Amino acid sequence: MQDHVPASAILDFFRHGFEHTAWRLETRRSYAADEDTEEYQQFLDGIAPPPDVDGPWFANARAQTAAGKRIERVRLVDEPATDGQRYLLATTPDNLAAGEDIRYMLRSRAHELELPNFDFWLFDSRVLAVFNWEDAEKRMGLTTDPQAVALACQARDAAWHYAERYETFAARVRSDV
Repeated sequence: MQDHVPASAILDFFRHGFEHTAWRLETRRSYAADEDTEEYQQFLDGIAPPPDVDGPWFANARAQTAAGKRIERVRLVDEPATDGQRYLLATTPDNLAAGEDIRYMLRSRAHELELPNFDFWLFDSRVLAVFNWEDAEKRMGLTTDPQAVALACQARDAAWHYAERYETFAARVRSDV
């Protein structure tokens, strides 16, 4: 198994890197990949993001979920939600339309559950990919270490159990656009 996946190869990894499930915990208050776009700047000006169901991520997610694979996430949100978190709320319908299941949890609840405070993907309950935001050439560090994977599985199970579906959460915490 390779030890790292560079940012440039993440989409390809998602085409071939898992057989059944890809699950993510998103803990950051914002993501540079969003903030660096014109769409994000327009969002801050009150303009709703246009639908993006044909982008590479969404096309791949549709193909993976059509093949019976699951792509799921739990996103943590502060009170009040940050601009980055509000932006993700506003763009979540694109992910849902592509077949992903994204749920939300308040950060305060995540602290109560002692969830990790870092982003990761868990693939097939066997491979843990922890994000490295400092080095694009080593964006995801991969491990199959049984203890690390077991802890990630426990975090996934707790987060998934307590997280709210997008529709329920979005009705309470609006994106304001």
